[in-house]
Amino acid sequence: MKLGIVTDSTCDLPAALVEQHGLEVIPSILVLDGKEYIDGQTITRDEFYRRLPALRTPPTTAAPAMGEYSSRYESLLSHGCEHVISIHAAGKLTSIVDTARLAARDFEGRVTCVDSGSLSLGVGFQVLAAAEAAEMGLQAALAAIESAQKRLKVNAALDTMEYLRRSGRVPGAVAALGGLLSIKPLVDLTDGVVKAIAAVRTTHQANDRLLNFLLECGPLERLAVLHSGLESRAREFLNVLMQKASQSVPRDILLVNVTTVIGTHVGPHGLGFAAIKAG
Repeated sequence: MKLGIVTDSTCDLPAALVEQHGLEVIPSILVLDGKEYIDGQTITRDEFYRRLPALRTPPTTAAPAMGEYSSRYESLLSHGCEHVISIHAAGKLTSIVDTARLAARDFEGRVTCVDSGSLSLGVGFQVLAAAEAAEMGLQAALAAIESAQKRLKVNAALDTMEYLRRSGRVPGAVAALGGLLSIKPLVDLTDGVVKAIAAVRTTHQANDRLLNFLLECGPLERLAVLHSGLESRAREFLNVLMQKASQSVPRDILLVNVTTVIGTHVGPHGLGFAAIKAG
């Protein structure tokens, strides 16, 4: 069975991997000072993070139109794919997967939509798992996604509470930290729920705590170090990790500047990781 795989731009997969696996990536919409941008196409990540602190009004995001999904599904199915798996950002945080499901109704059971329960490479690693298992058929690919979900860990250390607070997407995490904007929160994303797991005062303390959370995962099958517009922080974190645990991390570690639609809600200068624990 030939499978087509669709995802959205929150997956943060590098272009080389998208091309290697023949993935279809649907971009989300970003609105800056009243002007719409196509995520990753009409605005770069570097430009976004450079502009973010000085924006007159907070940026907003939007899911792509249903037709974007329909056209991708139609194209794949008309070019030899027998089934399409559509894997998307957490439904508790965005309407993307709901829109995909609406579009899938028109294809009579030939499109399976999956709520990843995650963001960034938490989505991307599930997409890769499906792509690598695709030759073995639909059930094998879905089983690979499920396995990756069960072994997934996504944590982040944000530079400020401000963007999380004003986004309104994760009020529980904000409430748990008492709305203190001067602290640097550490959060966990599991099954689409963002939870506060620690709060510190300095970036150095945040890096140390995040590293400890990662080391607690044990041996890893996949790892991505994530940042929101501050690559130097991510590289420093990765260097320390390699000094302490080079034997328990995979050879190919991704270093990713997270996409604009995620950065809108977490703010600049953040650090995080997405990891799949070894099975």
